[in-house]
Amino acid sequence: MPLTRLLVLVVLVLPVAAVAADPPAPRYSAEGRLNLPTDYREWVYLSTGLDMSYSEGRPEADHVFDNVFVDPTSWSAFKRTGHWPDGTRFVLEVRSASSQGSILKQGSYQTEDVVDVEMHVRDEARFRGGWGFFTFSSSAPAAVLPPTERCYACHEAHGAVDTTFTQFYPTARTIAIQSGTFRPPARSPPR
Repeated sequence: MPLTRLLVLVVLVLPVAAVAADPPAPRYSAEGRLNLPTDYREWVYLSTGLDMSYSEGRPEADHVFDNVFVDPTSWSAFKRTGHWPDGTRFVLEVRSASSQGSILKQGSYQTEDVVDVEMHVRDEARFRGGWGFFTFSSSAPAAVLPPTERCYACHEAHGAVDTTFTQFYPTARTIAIQSGTFRPPARSPPR
């Protein structure tokens, strides 16, 4: 009798859990805008950078942390193959940094202030070159950035695996090197 109750519970609960989580593929609005996944902070955490910039010039006055997450389905495939499969979704969450708070005497920590959220999405059927970039100004769906934006050329030239900056994700970098998919990124000439 207990086994029957357990099976009934599993049959009733699993469909609800599957509906509650975001699906393992990009979701678009009727207008073709990308929906920001509601659960991205529960995805696989890849890395955090501090004050990272890919442009020359003066650093920003305000410090920020860049947190990178990838959807679990793509991470699982990447671990097996060393490639990011079609449907891969990366989220870059930029948060303000603070050096004053609680008992902190040195260093910085991330605040609750989310400055920016961006996504890098692999969708071979939708994007020329297979990848699209999105910037979210709110939780509303975002339009793909045009291919003339600098991010496309930069990722093509400097991405270590499938136009992604895997060189900055220590665990993924090791997997890519062991899989033979890691391409040492081109370096910008010194100025």
